[in-house]
Amino acid sequence: MAEMHHEILINASPEKVYEAITIQDGLRSWWTADSVAKPSVGSIAEFGFDKRAILFRMRIEELKPVKRVVWTCLGDLDEWKGTRLTWEISQKGKMTNLHFTHSDWRSATSFFATCNSTWGELIYRLKSYLEGESPGPHWTE
Repeated sequence: MAEMHHEILINASPEKVYEAITIQDGLRSWWTADSVAKPSVGSIAEFGFDKRAILFRMRIEELKPVKRVVWTCLGDLDEWKGTRLTWEISQKGKMTNLHFTHSDWRSATSFFATCNSTWGELIYRLKSYLEGESPGPHWTE
C-alpha cells in the first residue's frame, strides 16, 4: 500500500489547528468552500469540488482533541476508496507540528502523485490560514 506524508510547523496553537481540520468553517477557510462536516466520531463529512461534480465522503473515525484526527474515505473516486487521512498534532516549542498522512492507497499511480502535490499545496494553505493570512478556500465551488 502506498502512502503520502506531509509535515509542517505552524505558528498557531494546537487548539486552532485542531479546529481548522475538524470544524466546518475551518475546513471551508482553506480547503473547499463546499465542506459539510461536524466534529463527531461516526459522522460523514462531505467535500464537494466543481459544483459537486466531484464529491468525497469521509467517515470520521477518530477525534482526539488537539492530538489526532482520522477519516476514512467512503468512495466516490475509486482510487480514494478505503484510504485513510490522519492528522497528528503536537506542540513543538511555541509552534504546532502537524503531520498529515494519506494512507492505504492501492498503488502509487500518477493520480496518487497529483494528489500528493495537491496535499502539499493545501497544507501550506492551511498554515497560511492559521497564521492569519486568510487565503480562502482552494476550491470556491
